[in-house]
Amino acid sequence: MLSMGEKAFRGDQLFDGITMGKSVSEISNIPKPLKEKLLETYEDSAAQIVERLVSSDGTEKYLFRLADGNVIEGVLMKYKYGNTQCVSTQVGCRMGCKFCASTLGGLVRNLTKGEILAQVLLVNRLLGGTLKERKVTNIVLMGSGEPLDNYDNTVGFLRLISSPEGLNISPRNISLSTCGLVPQMRKLTEEGLSVNLTVSLHAPFDEDRKKIMPVANAYSIREILDACAFYFEKTGRRYIFEYTLIRGQNDSEAHVKELVRLLSGRPCLINVIRLNEVKETGLISTGETHARAFIDKLTRAGLTATLRRSAGADIQGACGQLRRKYLANPTEIRAGREEEYES
Repeated sequence: MLSMGEKAFRGDQLFDGITMGKSVSEISNIPKPLKEKLLETYEDSAAQIVERLVSSDGTEKYLFRLADGNVIEGVLMKYKYGNTQCVSTQVGCRMGCKFCASTLGGLVRNLTKGEILAQVLLVNRLLGGTLKERKVTNIVLMGSGEPLDNYDNTVGFLRLISSPEGLNISPRNISLSTCGLVPQMRKLTEEGLSVNLTVSLHAPFDEDRKKIMPVANAYSIREILDACAFYFEKTGRRYIFEYTLIRGQNDSEAHVKELVRLLSGRPCLINVIRLNEVKETGLISTGETHARAFIDKLTRAGLTATLRRSAGADIQGACGQLRRKYLANPTEIRAGREEEYES
């Protein structure tokens, strides 16, 4: 504001208004001439909610349209301890994981740190949250995109979302999910941001992992485990492995035994997930009975393992599904919905 010839307090007003989820033109204590000056250079808002779907289990799915017309999505999951929002870090993804809809169209572009932040600010406002009484209490970077493939903007977002002047969400309430980009995992360790590090493992054998996750051709499971150990050494935070069960590919007795061999004695949690099926992939989820037996074998061997609650299956809950539906037929977004959700 000072560089634009304005008083410094206008910066506080602008910051507070944007953090409340408002567009520049909606901030009431900014004078009209200043708004006009700002809008000559900047977008009125980083994103808009253009669709909101509510699942029978209470999960909410959002479709955001960015200022350049690209669309991304996010999910809000409601728990007894608060509301967890899953945010996207890229438009699309280039990691190529076989079970994920986000990567089917490849990577379009990275999101800016402001675009990542806007997803949370808009949903917090929609739910009636304020700066002092936020409705979004936990963040998961697990939507479309690989967070560590957009490293600088992801770290910038983490600093913004945890800023005492902003929503002030503690890094301890933030989980960052990566497919295992080892150099960036080690770099993140040095940032002083003690977020919950979650690694998409999905197979305990390198050759099996390569079949469903191309990133495994670059970084071995051993390298990932070493990076996780480094993270624990520096931050004192235990790490989490996501393990999506895919029928006939990673759910056998041999997979259980290798997981036990690899992870015994490590300060980690295994978050077992039944595949949220995406028809384009042709992959089939392991049945619930088999999934629970899989977890039981892990826990009886001394590992800490849980079955993640499946959420939002009836509203295209898997990453990338709603976006793909919108791109295939954008006219399905009903007239007037944008105005409704912006208000």
